[in-house]
This record gives sequence, structure tokens and C-alpha cells, in this order.
Amino acid sequence: MESKLNLNQGLIDSARSAAKNIAENVQQFIDKNTTVTVERTVARLMGVDGVDEIDKPLPNVLVDNIKEGGGLSRGVAFWIGNAMVNTGLTPQEIAEKVSAGEIDITKLPIADEKKIMDAVYETAKMMVERIKNNRAKREDYLNTIGEGQKPYLYVIVATGNIYEDVLQAQAAARQGADVIAVIRTTAQSLLDYVPYGPTTEGFGGTFATQENFRIMRRALDEVGEEIGRYIRLCNYCSGLCMPEIAAMGAMERLDVMLNDALYGILFRDINMQRTLVDQYFSRIINGFAGIIINTGEDNYLTTADAVEEAHTVLASQFINEQFALKAGIPEEQMGLGHAFEMNPALENGFLYELAQAQMAREIFPKAPLKYMPPTKFMTGNIFRGHLQDALFNFISIWTHQGIQLLGMPTEAIHTPHLQDRMLSIENAQYIFNNAKNIGDEVEFKKDGMIQKRAQEVLAKAENLLKDIETEGIFDTIEKGKFGGVKRSFTGGKGLAGVVEKDEKYFNPFIDLMLGGVK
Repeated sequence: MESKLNLNQGLIDSARSAAKNIAENVQQFIDKNTTVTVERTVARLMGVDGVDEIDKPLPNVLVDNIKEGGGLSRGVAFWIGNAMVNTGLTPQEIAEKVSAGEIDITKLPIADEKKIMDAVYETAKMMVERIKNNRAKREDYLNTIGEGQKPYLYVIVATGNIYEDVLQAQAAARQGADVIAVIRTTAQSLLDYVPYGPTTEGFGGTFATQENFRIMRRALDEVGEEIGRYIRLCNYCSGLCMPEIAAMGAMERLDVMLNDALYGILFRDINMQRTLVDQYFSRIINGFAGIIINTGEDNYLTTADAVEEAHTVLASQFINEQFALKAGIPEEQMGLGHAFEMNPALENGFLYELAQAQMAREIFPKAPLKYMPPTKFMTGNIFRGHLQDALFNFISIWTHQGIQLLGMPTEAIHTPHLQDRMLSIENAQYIFNNAKNIGDEVEFKKDGMIQKRAQEVLAKAENLLKDIETEGIFDTIEKGKFGGVKRSFTGGKGLAGVVEKDEKYFNPFIDLMLGGVK
């Protein structure tokens, strides 16, 4: 892509190189460690599901038993495989017997290593095949009924009741939505387990459970076949259960997942060691399943000034790109986040927003960028809010964004009603149609305000990345350089769930999934 902003390719290459080195450095830490969540995810992918008599998920029961027996550093796959060889039972039956107190899994005799590996990989391959089939089914839908044009129109449902969510989601799809995001109930990211079954109560959203995923996927397939357009389903696999929810999404054919360790560290105070290890496995799963990840850089601008701190958004996008590549996610599945969050009272703010969006598009040409609407300066004045959203939509079509999270005129007042979504969808459709090719027609003034703004942000981002390359990302986060939020290396939630790997540790799903569809 030829740069309309006259960006310095040398600076882009330098920034990307620094980000790659940052990711390499963190990867060395990741490779030495596992977490209780990673191991619960392996258990789930091997077929362990359900809850005990007090609604504790069986993956938690199994991993807790292994951890108490001092065996977690070997990995849950080893202990499940050993139990399969010893007992002839399935992973699900083993978990049920552990729950009933009939098996203490780390106390079983250690079987022949080859038999253990054979049992584990035979079981793991069945789940890998299921996920490959889900991916193939999505591709079949896209090839037959098709989908909406980019930018995808992305709207949220957030009633707390999955059955009410279904009604609202189907209505939104009929109105023109391309992506339905089921907002997760407040603070679920801080739960160190995944709730089970369909849920009808939630505050600020609906619980992310595998059954809720299944219910919504079926509903969107139904409405997609009715209207002749594949509707993508989005949920959240951030938080303390990041890879578990990624696995559930892969099993139930979700299409988009919010998936960003930095977001969890900064805005949910999740321990950085824990969530960076979790993120790696979650992204391997998402990459293999063909799921687009959404990253959370847009959130930085809710706690920091969008003009002064724009370069931190770009720096984080560079880092997230490298973390994603490490996990086998192609650029086409990187929904790198940014947002239209400048103060509307700022003179020429629209031009600065345009510069930022065009810059992201040029630097990450293959990524389906996720563009977030104005929220910080929404006041409850629905008429001004609708106009702010219109300017946001105008920049999106101009700069060829990939995923457009639609703003609502009632932002800052209440969860959107059906009519709010309809107005927002009509707003975007009107602008996207009337200005469809504006980005192909308009050039920017050489050394004008827009070019200079983008060049300045890029230069600052490159400087920041060089600093992080020297300091390391852990120290950078401790100093509060992202979003103005400081977090401690040993602080936050979930550190006790990090375990150093034994030299014989193995995870069959990393072996089978990394590198994409085989």
C-alpha cells in the first residue's frame, strides 16, 4: 500500500523490529511456565466437561487435584494420559471419579511413556478435528450465503439473559448487523472458573458459558440462513479464564474473540505473568480455529488523553501483532484495536482522528482493524451523540476499517434498546453507501496537518518501543506507560496459578494447533 501519509518506512520497520524483540523476550518467560487455566483448557479440549454437586467445573476439580498432588508442572495431559492407560477410562470418566474421591490422579502408578503419549494424542486429535470441521463449516457458509461488506457492522447485546439476547441479536441481524457481540457479565473476567450451562441472570451482560455460546451460535445460523448473510458471533476470552473460553469458542464456532493480556493487566488488575502465559495458548487456539481476535488498545484512551497518548495505542498494536504472530495468528485475523476518542471540543479533532485511523490502516494493511466509537465524551445528549457517531462512521469508510463497533445515541444513558441499534445501523449504512469510495479518491496535502500528525505519532511510538525493548515490557507496565495505569509484576489477581514447567512437560494442543490448519 502506497502511503498517503508519507510515513517513513524505516521508522515502521524499526518499530516492528523492536516489537518483535519485545515479544521474543516475553516468549522466553512464557515457554518456561504454565498456569492452572492453561491446564484446565487442556482438560476441556481432551473432553472434560460438566460440574460437580456444588457446581464446581470438573476441569477445576481435576487440575486442583493434580496441583495438590504436586504434579501440575508435568502438565494435565500427562496425568490424564497416565490415568487412561491405567484404568481404560475416558478423560471425562476420570474427572468424574476424581470428583467422587475414587481416584487420586497423581498417586496412580506411572505407565509406559509411549502408551501415555499415544493415548493423549489420539484423544487430542479428535478435538482438533472437531475444531477443523467448525472452521470448514464457517467457510462453507461464507462461500454459499456470503456475508456483509467491510467494515463489518458490529453491535452488542447485553441483557443478562441468553434467551433475551437471542431475540435482540436476531433483530439486530435483520436490521443489518454483521457481528453480534454478547457482552460478558460484569467482572466475569475475575472469576477463576467458567460457569456452566445456560444463564438467565447477569449484570451489565450475560455469562460466557459454553452452553450460551451454543445457543447463540444456533440462533445466528438460523437468522443468517433466513436473511442470506453469515452473522459472526463475538465474545470475550480475556480475564483469568482466557484460554478456556477460547477453547469453548473454538468448539462452538465463534468467529471473533476479545483477546488481549494488556487489557486484563491494565483494566482488570490481572497479574501480568499469569495472563501473558494464558494469552499465548488462547491465541494458538483462536488462530487455529479461524477466530478473529480483537485487541483492547481503544481502552487506553478512556484513561489517558487521546491526543497526547495516541502513540501508546500504536506501540501496543505493534506488540500485539508480534504476540499474535508468535501464536500462529495470521494478519487477516488480527482485529487490532483503536478508537475515535478525542474531545469533540478540540479544534480540528476530526483531522487528527482521520490521521490516526489512516495511519493504522497503512501500517497494518492486512489486519481487519477494530474501530471503537466515541464513549468518553458522550454526555447523554442523544442528538450530538448521533452526530459524533456519524463522524466516526465517516472516518471508518474513508480509511477502510475492518470491524466497526457501532456507537449508540444513548451511550452513557442505558444499555441499547432495539430502536437505538436500528438508528445506529441506519447511520452507518447511509454513510458507508454515500461515501463508499472516498478513501480511493481523496489524497492528503503534502506536509499538511494530517500527514504531520501521523508522522509525529509514528515517531513517538517508535521511540517508546525502543525504550520498551531496552527495559522489557514488565518494567514498562510497572511504570504506567500504557493507559497511565501502573501494575506490579507480582501484584494483581491470579499469580498463585502460575507454575514453572517440568523438563518433561508437554501440551499436545500446542503441538497440533500451532502453525494453523494442517
